Amino acid sequence: MPDTYTLHVAGLTRELPLCKVNEHLDIAAFIMFSDVELTIACARDLLQKCPAFDVILTAEAKGIPLAYEMSRQSGKQWIPARKGKKLYMQDPVTIEDSSITTAGKQVLVLDRKDIEYMNGKRILIVDDVISTGGSLHALETLAAQSTGSVVGCCAVLAEGDAAKRTDITFLAPLPLFTH
Repeated sequence: MPDTYTLHVAGLTRELPLCKVNEHLDIAAFIMFSDVELTIACARDLLQKCPAFDVILTAEAKGIPLAYEMSRQSGKQWIPARKGKKLYMQDPVTIEDSSITTAGKQVLVLDRKDIEYMNGKRILIVDDVISTGGSLHALETLAAQSTGSVVGCCAVLAEGDAAKRTDITFLAPLPLFTH
């Protein structure tokens, strides 16, 4: 098996290292951190495919560069769901989820003021990669605490079976590597 996967997305090519999840599964590591060119291009292309929205909701941490850049390009506000309660949160709302890249359960938290900001707004959920859908479900659950409505879920990549989903918008599929 090769050590990398060649990804073509948003007019760019990247070599993604393969990482062992367990003895039967490897994943291609897609990391947007510090790749400004890739982040700008993917944000541009996703914005062209997404429905009209008022606010972006993402999960800490890997979705942050993409959400920020989509916010910058669109002029719309973005809100990060944090991985834990923070001291500044007056009234935190907590949801648990699981992810293929995080061991065990992870927690996503929004301050009540962020939920109130989403009231009555069209919410676009953004992530770097959609795989099992656990993070999306947690973000949808947080969004449901507001009176806003989720108008779409998008990511740069849909990994494995997520590429077959019709309820998400993505730029390219990302295979899983079984052995």
